[in-house]
Amino acid sequence: MNIIGIDPGLDGAICVMEHGEVRLYDVPTLEVRRGKKKKREYNLAEVTDIIRKTGATLQPFHFHVALEKVHSMPGQGVASMFSMGTGYGMWLGIIAAYQIPYTLITPQAWKKEMMQGMGKEKDASRQRAIQLFPQIADQLKLKKHHGRADALLIAEYLNRSLIYKEI
Repeated sequence: MNIIGIDPGLDGAICVMEHGEVRLYDVPTLEVRRGKKKKREYNLAEVTDIIRKTGATLQPFHFHVALEKVHSMPGQGVASMFSMGTGYGMWLGIIAAYQIPYTLITPQAWKKEMMQGMGKEKDASRQRAIQLFPQIADQLKLKKHHGRADALLIAEYLNRSLIYKEI
């Protein structure tokens, strides 16, 4: 089974595990000017292009998507929650449109399994991903690569679940 792990945030990433190979993509964004302010938004054309490049659109049942099920948290602003919900809905729409099987995975579930004995800060997931996948450590070397690490760990969580727990 080929797996696509998705951290759906603007700073998120896509991980493709296909035939033993791991590929990481940052979530494509655009900078849009709104009056005097600049704002980042999802680049839908590039997002769908990444999914098409995986081959999942041609053979959807050879893939399974692990999408992080995001939700609001106390103290987060309205704008950030709206952006998070927009991204989450965008991913669900793309996956449904291409009829790719998917599983929603809560951050609590994948972190409990994949981050045992480690901290919960963003950099801890990057360190754990490097431990598990040293062959791609060069793609995880910067602190801003935490979205890549999360997508990779989400994909690996689903991979382990499919192998050991038969989702």
